[in-house]
Amino acid sequence: MTKLVIFDLDGTLLNTIDDLAGACNYALDKCGYPARRAEEYNTLVGRGIYNLFRGALPEGAKDEENVERMAEIFIPYYDAHKCDMTRPYDGIIQLLSSLEKAGIKFAIASNKYQEGAEGVAAEYFGQFDFLKVLGQREGFPIKPSPDIVYEIMAAAEGIEKDEVIYVGDSNVDMETGINAGVRTVGVTWGFRTREELASFNPWGLADTPEELLDYIIN
Repeated sequence: MTKLVIFDLDGTLLNTIDDLAGACNYALDKCGYPARRAEEYNTLVGRGIYNLFRGALPEGAKDEENVERMAEIFIPYYDAHKCDMTRPYDGIIQLLSSLEKAGIKFAIASNKYQEGAEGVAAEYFGQFDFLKVLGQREGFPIKPSPDIVYEIMAAAEGIEKDEVIYVGDSNVDMETGINAGVRTVGVTWGFRTREELASFNPWGLADTPEELLDYIIN
């Protein structure tokens, strides 16, 4: 029986790619570097913002000084524009409502920086009582480390691994769930391909939130 569902955020609950791409391209421009094509961000995001910057910066410019400069520009810009084009995926609100009605706890485990994760979660899902909303925080390892999953499980008190499902849209998410030893479901509506998710042999693959709910409930 499933008692806790842990969701990735970007590409799983929310389509954030346009706002992330816009903010990163803004930072690249301010640093004097060319913008990336929008579709490139599907593979650049998901590993935390510092890895996003390392991936987006051109060859020969991926030093830590540039990464820090990108962060200084990106974060305030993204904070001001993070809800410009971001939207929940179709069916996600209904999915969370169904979990709430069924008495199943749910939480967010993201590699988005903590304030950004909390901000978009509050904006789009403020009506729901998430057990935890956890993002990238200084001193804590990012996914695919399973530590963020264990931290959420500890907050649930008495939840066993076989009562947990981890849900995400990327290779990082599949590795996170597998590393944590919990059932892992890949969702195909996000930023990565079904083939990428399937290559990790997750417990399940869901093409719609309705199908994901069936995995959780049944």
